[in-house]
Amino acid sequence: MAYHTLLYGFAFLPLCLVLYQLTPQKHRWKVLLAFSWLFFYMISRKLLIYLIGASIITHYTGVRLELLRTEEEREKESAAGKKKKEIRLRYQKKGRQILALGILLLLGVLVYLKYYNFFVRNISNVLDLSVLPFTLPEKKLLLPVGISFYSLEAVGYMADVYWGKIRAEESLGKTALFLGFFPQIMEGPICRFTDTSDTLYAGKSLEWDNLSEGYIRIFWGLFKKLIIADRLAVLVNQIFDNYMEYSGAVVAAGAVAYTVQLYMEFSGCMDIVVGSGRVFGIRLPENFRQPFCARSASEFWRRWHISLGVWFKTYIFYPVSVSGLVKKWNQFGRKHAGKYLTRLVTSALALFPVWLCNGLWHGARWSYIFYGMYYFTLILAGMAVEPVRDRFLGVLHIHPDSFGWRNVQRIKTWIIIFTGELFFRADGLRAGLHMFRSIFDGFDIRKFWDGTLLGLGLGRADFAAVIVGCIVVAVIGSMNENGIITRIRKARASETAKWCVMYGLLFAVLFFAAYGDGYQAVDLIYAGF
Repeated sequence: MAYHTLLYGFAFLPLCLVLYQLTPQKHRWKVLLAFSWLFFYMISRKLLIYLIGASIITHYTGVRLELLRTEEEREKESAAGKKKKEIRLRYQKKGRQILALGILLLLGVLVYLKYYNFFVRNISNVLDLSVLPFTLPEKKLLLPVGISFYSLEAVGYMADVYWGKIRAEESLGKTALFLGFFPQIMEGPICRFTDTSDTLYAGKSLEWDNLSEGYIRIFWGLFKKLIIADRLAVLVNQIFDNYMEYSGAVVAAGAVAYTVQLYMEFSGCMDIVVGSGRVFGIRLPENFRQPFCARSASEFWRRWHISLGVWFKTYIFYPVSVSGLVKKWNQFGRKHAGKYLTRLVTSALALFPVWLCNGLWHGARWSYIFYGMYYFTLILAGMAVEPVRDRFLGVLHIHPDSFGWRNVQRIKTWIIIFTGELFFRADGLRAGLHMFRSIFDGFDIRKFWDGTLLGLGLGRADFAAVIVGCIVVAVIGSMNENGIITRIRKARASETAKWCVMYGLLFAVLFFAAYGDGYQAVDLIYAGF
């Protein structure tokens, strides 16, 4: 079962809504927990034990950290002067040990299940080169759905309790619901406890506004997924699965098509997820904010998979930025290297682990690591040339926010994005490098419109549906970017308008979605991460 299936939309979610409403308010969170575990079980069966285990570890680590803080405050009340500092340092050390143990247990399971065979394979390759007489065996490991998402949520929760940003949740069941809430378990967003706790446990009764806006959002997500993304999957799979047969403009078209497919599917899934939460009155954070309006690689990642970027910034970038190593470099750099180089190296030290983890988080492949390093290099290069760029614009009297310069930056960013997604989708790093080189082999722009693309699995009607769908999404995205949608909501659109939008999206999905002969169900891409 997945969010875009009939089983979810017409059976699972409505049944959950009915039972939720019939249950007394103080117990409604238990209905959500039961359906969350049922949802997980229907997808991963006995692997539900991993989610339950992660919930137990996370909960009791948080509880223990909270008890430590209480004990520390109690001791400090009867102490004075230097004694308070000694108490603080002692409890700080204990807290770090407990936090480290909780993180080690959670990430240990994630690393073993997700990366064991990757490490074994590469170690065996090294051993082969050294002609040593043994190899390490690979194992058949089953990966629970959503483990990369709920593991990061769990680590963030424990760290926030340790830092004193939140109080530990007293109920094990509520901690389990936070980690396993069914709309977000497959693809996120990666929530912090403060993002959802106010509405997740409130048991708010169903309201028409929440139901109507939630279902409009769900149908909007289905529009993106079923009309655009699933159609493009046919073309994308044909090119990437047979990449040795194509070159030039066809490979470039494959890179663009995959980028559009990935965005439409992932953002469409997030629309379904946010809408599914909204029908219960639960607010989930947005994961996309018009990423193709970005004018740089760094801005793109502030708009794309926002919750992942926020997590990396909060729990990796900031801690590294204030680490002893960075502080020592700043002291040395200010004396011997100058402000520009000091800032650049400081940024590199903090960004490198972020982008290495970003690549590894997506999967155990060298192409994903390359993908992370690709953005690390580009973002750092952008910071390095920023003073030169600003001087260049000043000499030519070009305003940074002028219409022409904004669009030059956006086109440059699109090229960066399309290139990165080519490597991301390619079947390994070697395949990605081959495809990238092949773009420049006999590139002929006429292949975009001379009928060549019609031989890749999609007909004219399919391309028409994709193009019209993309135009609709682009227009809505532009309205969002310019605040028009927000103004319409504040004006409280009439019920007639809501019904028209809802039925319009529903009929569009029913009549124009990719299904029937020649089409196969397309799994959610990010559910595999």
